[in-house]
Amino acid sequence: MTLRSLPVPDGLEGMRLDAGLARMLGLSRTVVAALAEDGAVRLDGSAAMKSDRLTAGSWLEVELPDPERDPSERVVTAQAVEGLEVLHEDDEIVVVDKPVGVAVHPSPGWGGPTVVAGLAALGISIATSGAAERQGIVHRLDAGTTGVMVVAKSERAYSVLKNAFRERTVSKTYLAVVQGHPDPSDGTIDAPIDRHPKHDWRFAVMTDGKPSVTHYRTLEAFPAASLLEVELETGRTHQIRVHFSALRHPCVGDTGYGADPTLSKRLGLTRQWLHAHRLGFHHPADGRWVEYTSEPPADLAHALDVFRAAA
Repeated sequence: MTLRSLPVPDGLEGMRLDAGLARMLGLSRTVVAALAEDGAVRLDGSAAMKSDRLTAGSWLEVELPDPERDPSERVVTAQAVEGLEVLHEDDEIVVVDKPVGVAVHPSPGWGGPTVVAGLAALGISIATSGAAERQGIVHRLDAGTTGVMVVAKSERAYSVLKNAFRERTVSKTYLAVVQGHPDPSDGTIDAPIDRHPKHDWRFAVMTDGKPSVTHYRTLEAFPAASLLEVELETGRTHQIRVHFSALRHPCVGDTGYGADPTLSKRLGLTRQWLHAHRLGFHHPADGRWVEYTSEPPADLAHALDVFRAAA
């Protein structure tokens, strides 16, 4: 990975970031947009969006992929992914249940299994729309988050689903076990999120961050934790983890965001208790509403059993 730092020239004043940066670096706008969505572009120290407007004299920092490979090329190596289950497949979409420890697509610094490679190993072709190595991907889950997600197989599905996620017409329901008991037990967290000022891999509630809204309700309360149903209105990176950490109720097992490591060890958890439980959207073929669900896998179910036994 190469870090490029450069000022915005006067001639690009007011231009969209993806267009201006593409011109400055000689890349396509698609590649620049993908870099921005991956958090690899910062404008005056803050994560930038592809639609941000450039101001002359502002400082841009860009993390570029290794130069020996053209980032516009799609390089997908088929690799069987243990535990990757296909919940539904048709001509337009494939819906999968993503296991833990699997990223959605290849990215700099990630050498583990991916959904994209797993689908290729299953002989499932996906849309070619989208940036390099992420074609067909319309939304993502963290490598440490399990559950249901949809991938576009056709170009039409990619366009329709991308727009649906952008317009927030998709229903995204998660299950989360957080430490303690949120007060109120049912509520909404409306707090902007941006990259953490001191830790590149983390995000935080920041006054100048992107609007982020999380709705939750308590399903079960245990002596030291609560099982929540969480609905995302927006879809920021690490949104659920950041919001509940900010409330001092981090996801159980999420030591990176302040969870108790002793409790994590007692439960046998090596990642956050967070699971994408249900995904609903209008099918890109005919507009009918469809929903797909995934139940928590063994490690999360075991942690729940421990809590219930102690209640």
